[in-house]
Amino acid sequence: MKYLTIVFLFFCAALLRAGEAPLRGTLTIFHAGSLAVPIKDMTTAFKKLHPGLEIRCESAGSRECARKISDLDRPCDVFASADYAVIDQLLIPKHASWNIRFASNEMAIVYREKSRRAGEITAANWAEILLDPQVAFGRADPNTDPCGYRAVLTMKLEEKRLGQAGLAAKLLAKDVNYIRPKEVDLLAQLASGSIDYIFLYRSVAHQHGLKYVILPDEVNLKNPALTALYGSVSATISGKTPGSTIEQKGEPMVYGVTIPAKAENPAAALAFVRFLLTADQGLSILEKQGQPSVVPAPSTRFTAIPEALKTFAKSSEK
Repeated sequence: MKYLTIVFLFFCAALLRAGEAPLRGTLTIFHAGSLAVPIKDMTTAFKKLHPGLEIRCESAGSRECARKISDLDRPCDVFASADYAVIDQLLIPKHASWNIRFASNEMAIVYREKSRRAGEITAANWAEILLDPQVAFGRADPNTDPCGYRAVLTMKLEEKRLGQAGLAAKLLAKDVNYIRPKEVDLLAQLASGSIDYIFLYRSVAHQHGLKYVILPDEVNLKNPALTALYGSVSATISGKTPGSTIEQKGEPMVYGVTIPAKAENPAAALAFVRFLLTADQGLSILEKQGQPSVVPAPSTRFTAIPEALKTFAKSSEK
C-alpha cells in the first residue's frame, strides 16, 4: 500500500510539473452526431491521461444539444457543435460566452452498393436520381441538426448551379417521411435498404466505409473561397424563442466548441477542449476521421476565450 501511495504521489507530481493537476469527477460532453466516432477516440485517449475522470458523452443534433443546455438546463461541461453558428445563435450570451472554430467538413450524397440506380449516380445527375419515384432518400431535420439545413442549402445551390428553377422545392417536397432528428439516425435505414441515399457529411461516410458522391465545391459548402455564393441561399429554421425563426444563410462548414456557463467540472472541460484543439492530439484524431482542422480560426468573442485556449483562435473583434 505504501508503494502504491508513493507511485500515486509521483504521478500527481508529474502532472503538476506539466501544469495540470489530476482531474476528478465527471466530464459531460454534448456533441454533434457527426462527431460520434472522433469524440469516442478522443475520450478514450483523454481517459488514459486522466484515469480518475469519468466521461459521459451524449450525441444529438447540434441544435438539439444546444436546447438541452438553454431550455432544459441540462448539465454540460463541453459542447462540440457541427456548426459554430449554433453556439452564437442559441447559447451566447446567456449560456456561453465564447466559441472556438476547429474543423471543417462537406456535404455528400451517401449510398450503398445496392441502392437503386447506384450505378448511375454522379455529381452531375444526383438531383435527377433522387427525384426518381422509385428512389427514396433521407435527410436530417433542419430545426434540430445543422446537417438538415445544410441539406436544404445544398439543394438550393444545386438549383442555382444547374439553372433549374423549382428544383429545390421538388426535392424538399419528396420523401419527407424520411426526415430524422440527426443525420446518423438514417444509417440503419440505409443499411437495411429502407432508403437509398442520405444527405450526409463526407466525414461520416468515410468513418463508416460508405459509398458517396463527391459534390462540386459550388454545392458542397466546403470552400471558403465560395463564401459569397453559399451566402446567396438560405434556409428558414426555428429561432431562440418559441415561434420565432432564423434565416440561416449558407456559409462554409465550420464546427465550433465551447464550455457552457454552468459547466459543473470546468477544470476537466478546459483540459479536454485543450486536448481537442491540440494538433497532435484531438485534431490529429479528427483529421484521421476525415475532418480537416481550421485551427487557429478567427473569433468574434476572442477576449472572452479562456487564456489557456486563446492560442487556438485569432481575434476578429472590431
